[in-house]
Amino acid sequence: MPEIPDFHGPHVEPPMLGHVKLTWDELTPRTPRIRVISHTCECRETTYELCAAAGLGFVRRTDRAKRTVHETTWMSATAAGLIFTQILHGEAR
Repeated sequence: MPEIPDFHGPHVEPPMLGHVKLTWDELTPRTPRIRVISHTCECRETTYELCAAAGLGFVRRTDRAKRTVHETTWMSATAAGLIFTQILHGEAR
């Protein structure tokens, strides 16, 4: 029987000194479907998801300790991907 692959997401690096401070907004239901393109590891209290909907992209942040979910401004998918990469490397929070 084949082994089931591990779908462990990447871990977020600690924030760097002088990292970009992102604005996190309350969730706004804009579309009935949102596609998660990439996500960080579920083993941390705070997880991040790169999302796409209606031709736009954004990053969603879930803090399980505080039981809150926030998102960045919706923007081009390319810009959202760059922000997600910055979050992964500790360059933005």
